[in-house]
Amino acid sequence: MEPSALESARTDKSGHVSATAPLAVVTARSVEDVQATLRIADEFRMPVVPRGAGTGLAGGAIAEAGEIVLSTLAMNRVLELSPADELAVVEPGILNGDFNDSLREHGLWFAPDPASRAISTIGGNIATNAGGLLCAKYGVTREAILGLKVVLADGRLLELGHRSVKGVSGLDLTALMIGSEGTLGVIVEATLRLRQLPRGTVATIGAYFPDVRSAATASAAITAAGLAPAVMELLDAASLHAIDAYLGLDLSSRGTACLLVQTDGVASAAEADEVLAIIRSLGGEAESSTDAVEGERLLAIRRAFHPALEAQGTVLIEDVAVPRSMLPEMFRRIGAIEEKYGIAIPTVAHAGDGNLHPNFLIEESAPGELPQVPERIWEAAGDLFAAALELGGTLTGEHGVGILKRRWLGKELGQDQLALQREIKRVFDPRGILNPGKVF
Repeated sequence: MEPSALESARTDKSGHVSATAPLAVVTARSVEDVQATLRIADEFRMPVVPRGAGTGLAGGAIAEAGEIVLSTLAMNRVLELSPADELAVVEPGILNGDFNDSLREHGLWFAPDPASRAISTIGGNIATNAGGLLCAKYGVTREAILGLKVVLADGRLLELGHRSVKGVSGLDLTALMIGSEGTLGVIVEATLRLRQLPRGTVATIGAYFPDVRSAATASAAITAAGLAPAVMELLDAASLHAIDAYLGLDLSSRGTACLLVQTDGVASAAEADEVLAIIRSLGGEAESSTDAVEGERLLAIRRAFHPALEAQGTVLIEDVAVPRSMLPEMFRRIGAIEEKYGIAIPTVAHAGDGNLHPNFLIEESAPGELPQVPERIWEAAGDLFAAALELGGTLTGEHGVGILKRRWLGKELGQDQLALQREIKRVFDPRGILNPGKVF
């Protein structure tokens, strides 16, 4: 096997790198390949790490010595498309962006829209219950999944869910698999719920504020007014400076925080007018455009955030969520943590649903050394998570637990629920071979 294949499986987009390379990488091209791999692994009690494109941000698909990486990236076909039923059946390795491109000619789309859509797979999105820019209005991945085929640790194939819009027979094992991060089974097929492309004009608003709490207050006021933008993204000052350097722009000269809002559907124009009024009443300067090219340019600025930080060094990308009314307070808490530890924490937020992505820049390691997260960064992250939980939020809105957050999971779930979840894993994976060391 090529050493490069083993090396690439040591890391993902989280920036974390395992200490050693895995034993092997198996590239599955069929359900039967997945079953055969797991039967062998079960017989010899060999740990298996399911992996897609490796774009995860919590270290959930990283492997090390003695582990088999089971890649489903080559399983990338659309098996069925039914415009009449507004559903599609796909393999897990298909990329989000490619899949939606194929749907456009049919007037359909798959709503989950992570910022990494050009490089992330549908299977990976399901494994982490990914969200993205559009989930405040259209829901996270869970809301777009009708059924799954999953291979268990011993090689058995489960068919879960249904093709109908409604279905409540038995316990909802489909929902249990979504967000399970490869710890319960390997997703080999998904029946997806599609939507008709939105009708009407799409309006995109770029607004700038003198400080990030004012921008957060405006976003909370927009949702409190009963408006439901398709996109509402907030970028703080450090984020704007990073994007400026990366794209050669000068956004930060317009304000120290930016709020990007997009409305769609038949009421788009009226909603955009209301959004503009709220923004301006709270001290923001805003412009609105119905030009599709300009709208995509503005959203591309937001999607450039993580690449912009990666250009500066190793990044620890965090992911907390709070009730939307708590966004201004959460930004205040982040500012206090920055001051306490003497560090910058560039932060963007899916403001429409209260999901924040605070980021920690880590000093580059010497050539040949693994990047190490300093203990003071973990301490700052711990304060960040504690603040989110205190405000009624969660440790992770969409990235998952993986390796990076497992030490804090008990603080959110409590010991009774954590023990129960471990028991559920043992039911599906009694020998503990699936993604060991992740989540639990």
